[in-house]
Amino acid sequence: MVAAVIFDLDGVIVDSEPVWEEVRRAYVAAHGGTWQADSQARLMGMSTGEWSRHLSGELGVDRSAEQVATEVVAEMSRRYAHRVPLIAGAVDAVRRTGGRWPLGLASSSPTRLIRAALEATGLGDIFGAALSTEETAHGKPAPDVYLAVAARLGVEPARCVAVEDSANGVRSAAAAGMAVVAVPHGAYPLEPEAERLATVVLSSIGELTPEAVATAHRHKFPGYEDKDE
Repeated sequence: MVAAVIFDLDGVIVDSEPVWEEVRRAYVAAHGGTWQADSQARLMGMSTGEWSRHLSGELGVDRSAEQVATEVVAEMSRRYAHRVPLIAGAVDAVRRTGGRWPLGLASSSPTRLIRAALEATGLGDIFGAALSTEETAHGKPAPDVYLAVAARLGVEPARCVAVEDSANGVRSAAAAGMAVVAVPHGAYPLEPEAERLATVVLSSIGELTPEAVATAHRHKFPGYEDKDE
């Protein structure tokens, strides 16, 4: 039986991945680094500390990881102050799901950007627990943030369904022992191995219904029964 649904933020509710790529790609170029073909895919899901160290170390940016984090997040905050790029249908999908189950939010965004996004969407009060990987030991694909959100909701991970878009996000939720509904971003398709970890794959967040959530859990954990179905 599903007891809670835990959403990712970037790429599921907010179409921020192209913005993150644009900002970080420009930052790397401006500070002596070299952006790689697989950089965006590798960075998706990393915590702030992890991706800032990656830019400073692996991509050769001539700034400390602390400077990278401060300056990139400041630019993202400036972009969000101008406009938070919401994904069409996402707010309705969240509210529709929240009408059925308690909700959590497990995001790789810094806490300040989570707050800005939730304020822009009007969804701040619907999530019983919202957590940034800034507050966990490891970012995605490690399961830390999903396990922490489930604990805050007081729900066993095996009774949760996660909604994710990225390969590292799917890996994270699956590693936490949750059923996963994947909604891949058109510009950043899932790697085949990660797609196989998802229980249900949707083409858009508008397709997320209570039936799709219950189906994902049933397929992952056939021993459970959703009593409301």
